[in-house]
Amino acid sequence: MAPTADVTLDTSGLSCPMPILKAKQTIDGLQNGQVLKLIATDPGSVGDVTVWTNKTGLELLEHHAEGAAFVFYIRKA
Repeated sequence: MAPTADVTLDTSGLSCPMPILKAKQTIDGLQNGQVLKLIATDPGSVGDVTVWTNKTGLELLEHHAEGAAFVFYIRKA
């Protein structure tokens, strides 16, 4: 079962680096402990989100593919 998201951000159709930039803007507006559901269609987003969350101390709770989209659940720490 997927984590519960406080905010959903759909970046479908955007290429690198836009999904990460938009996610950062959204995460910056969240409180610690809140969860962002990020939807992206750029295949590079899988690696990008993993590296970004590791470097910034965010918690990547889950990620999976849904058709042509990649869905990420990221908790602000």
